[in-house]
Amino acid sequence: MNDLFLYLIVAAVVFFFILIISFFKRYKRCPSDRVLVVYGKVGKGTGTTHRSAKCIHGGAAFIWPVIQDYAFLDLTPISIEINLTNALSKQNIRVDVPSRFTVGISTEPGIMDNAAERLLGLRQDDISNLAKDIIFGQLRLVVATMEIEEINSNRDLFLAAVAGNVEAELKKIGLKLINVNVTDINDESGYIEALGKEAAAKAINDAKKSVAEKNRDGSIGEAEAFKTQRVQVSKADAEAVEGENNAKIVVANSNATRREKEAEAERIAVAAEKISQARALEEAYVAEQKAEMSRSERERATQMADIIIPAEIDKQKVEISAEAIAEQTRRHAKGDADAIFVKMQAEAKGIYEILSKQAEGFDKLVKASGSDPKNAVMMMIADKLPDIVKTQVEAIKNLKIDKITVWDTMGSGKDGKSPTTANFLSGMLGSIPPFEELFKMAGLELPDYLKGKTIPKPEDVEIISDNTTSTDQTSK
Repeated sequence: MNDLFLYLIVAAVVFFFILIISFFKRYKRCPSDRVLVVYGKVGKGTGTTHRSAKCIHGGAAFIWPVIQDYAFLDLTPISIEINLTNALSKQNIRVDVPSRFTVGISTEPGIMDNAAERLLGLRQDDISNLAKDIIFGQLRLVVATMEIEEINSNRDLFLAAVAGNVEAELKKIGLKLINVNVTDINDESGYIEALGKEAAAKAINDAKKSVAEKNRDGSIGEAEAFKTQRVQVSKADAEAVEGENNAKIVVANSNATRREKEAEAERIAVAAEKISQARALEEAYVAEQKAEMSRSERERATQMADIIIPAEIDKQKVEISAEAIAEQTRRHAKGDADAIFVKMQAEAKGIYEILSKQAEGFDKLVKASGSDPKNAVMMMIADKLPDIVKTQVEAIKNLKIDKITVWDTMGSGKDGKSPTTANFLSGMLGSIPPFEELFKMAGLELPDYLKGKTIPKPEDVEIISDNTTSTDQTSK
């Protein structure tokens, strides 16, 4: 008894320790680079709805056995390369915008719930592909709302628009936009390149103009210096060698030679400046010509897009409408065919039931006649005899004879003895189908007790007189 009590105490202690260890294992801590998602029965949300999951970042939670479970969302940033090509700008010019986006799971409370609902269990590649599809669509939308000059010159505005649109869409699936880097912007028509050449040509012309102005100021200063020097020298010479005429002549000749060389140098400088200005104008004209050609190509592409694309859209609308009408016609035809099939099936079933009942009735009639088919047929004839007589009477019932005029003489019949009136009445009575002939046509034999009735003979007909007009008015 004591041993049993000891075993129970040891078992209770072991169970208690196992329970404590299990509880410790169910207490989960969330690392800083992950989001702990607890799902299952996690409490009620707004109103009467239940929360689908509870997200924890930078903390810990106890996971209840059976009713709860957990998973982690990785916060590692994902770098996505977006090579957007042939995006249509506001000016209807196709541009290429290669860029790189960095995204990651958001740690904001509401957005973490979106990530838990839509991204839990997905791999990094699947999340990257999903974000890439969203970024492609929003980047095309931003390019379509801006002109090329804005995209090329004001990169900050372009990046702000891209970040605003893309981040708003990424938040719906629980992602956050970390960084946007646009490497370069190109267009297929060369419009951006033409803008760059135009700016470069303008900068070169401004620089050449500044150099020419500085050269001009230097020449003027040099001339002023020479002038001052010459005045002072002349004044000093005049004071020093006032009486020395020969020296003056030498000085005068020297000055003349100097002025000649200075004029030549000035001429060369002016000519070089004009040549430089002409070359600058020529390069500017070439750049303007290329810009005009690019502008004409852009106008042509715009007109093609305004004419061809609407025509293609109208064509697709007509094709879709025709396919819809054809599909509707096919469905109506199928419905009519099904209705006809059901109707024919019901009619066939009704005919089958009628014939089955008739066969059962014929079988019972033969059994009632002692299993003799001939007696059964006679019973059917006896049953239908009033209808046959009625049909025979109906043959002449509606025959209306308003007036019959007969001029008759004795011996004018076919046999030379009987009158024509007797022959007429005999033929009229003979036109009524006799019972015996009707039964023979049906393959049956009329009973003997029905064969005694015959058609009246011609001599039984009363003749009024020879060479006498007989008038008989007969109604129905």
